[in-house]
Amino acid sequence: MALGLLELVSEHRCFGGWQRFYRHASTVIGLPMRFSVFIPAQAEEQRVPVLFFLAGLTCNEETFMVKANAQRFAAEHGLMLVAPDTSPRGADIAGEGDSWDFGTGAGFYLDATQAPWSARYRMESYITDELFRISTGTLPGDARRAGIFGHSMGGHGALVLAQRHRDTFRSVSAFAPIAAPSLCPWGKKALGGYLGPDQEGWAAYDASRLMAASHCPFPDGILVDQGLADGFLAEQLYPEVFEAACVQAQQPLTLRRHEGYDHGYYFIASFIQDHIAFHAERLKA
Repeated sequence: MALGLLELVSEHRCFGGWQRFYRHASTVIGLPMRFSVFIPAQAEEQRVPVLFFLAGLTCNEETFMVKANAQRFAAEHGLMLVAPDTSPRGADIAGEGDSWDFGTGAGFYLDATQAPWSARYRMESYITDELFRISTGTLPGDARRAGIFGHSMGGHGALVLAQRHRDTFRSVSAFAPIAAPSLCPWGKKALGGYLGPDQEGWAAYDASRLMAASHCPFPDGILVDQGLADGFLAEQLYPEVFEAACVQAQQPLTLRRHEGYDHGYYFIASFIQDHIAFHAERLKA
């Protein structure tokens, strides 16, 4: 496969637009990568706002597009949706497939600094550089109107990448994010493995610590939805820590807590319309 070329794996007519799945040789990762994209009908006439969705542990580029019913609302607002895979695949690193919460399917949307992960596990650069350029160059996304959101590990990724790349993303939201990874088992395992044991270095990929050190990075607000029947809430997610950091940073935050909702895609599908509308308003779709 030639570098820079997109291979169309499949396409499906969807709400007047196209749901497509692509494969390409990534120059950043050094391996083939897959991503999915919903292109609304409005893109036939002009570039459209683009919204990146980052999925959670064990998911891939198909999960969100198949389960969230987001295309219906993206079509109404004229938003393009892009969903990358959750990690490199086939990096041939010893142990990369041994755990469901580290390695394959668990890239945590960062650039690893520790060998052997640092050679291939560069998801931050892949998304914010290579995939962004594909989405707003080869594909009809508008580079001036880009937002990002995600779920769980992907909620962590969205909150972190939005703060680290303020010139790239104009809007951000999350479903049940791992909001303070320095404090939870998932985060400690991932940050320790990818970045090393120095916890001061983890701050660069901890949404709550980044927020606490800033001042109102998103004046138009951040939206977070959290289910109160989420089995991971107490041990892994820590939305209250991110909430306190937003207060400290004078960052407007809408943190909605929902009785009875768990961590899965039934929860996401229930509130996806709100998130699409939230981004559409800020991206002036």
